[in-house]
Amino acid sequence: QVQLVESGGGLVQAGGSLRISCAASGRTFSSYTMGWFRQAPGEEREFVAHIASWRGGNTYYKDSVKGRFTISRDTAKMTVYLQMNSLKPEDTAVYYCALAARGLRIAVRESEYDYWGQGTQVTVSS
Repeated sequence: QVQLVESGGGLVQAGGSLRISCAASGRTFSSYTMGWFRQAPGEEREFVAHIASWRGGNTYYKDSVKGRFTISRDTAKMTVYLQMNSLKPEDTAVYYCALAARGLRIAVRESEYDYWGQGTQVTVSS
């Protein structure tokens, strides 16, 4: 059984920064993709960013977060991070970590992921 545990959410003022983390445990994978999705109140869950496990770990971002968010990973720890800078009120959402048990070049759909975390709240005040 794979468990994904997010941490690091909280309240921050607009323009501020926050880093959230997600640690995977329970199984190891020869290759995998870890991603972040978010869901704002009254909205559908949307893709934010993902990173692959292989050397070089290709990344992919939602257009609206490019240049502000950076996804990174510690492969040995099966942990993924999302550094969020220049935060805006519209970034307010519950952020979910997800893991696909295979390396994917681009994976923006929820159906491509096999495991999900419980979510962590990020609130950006104006």
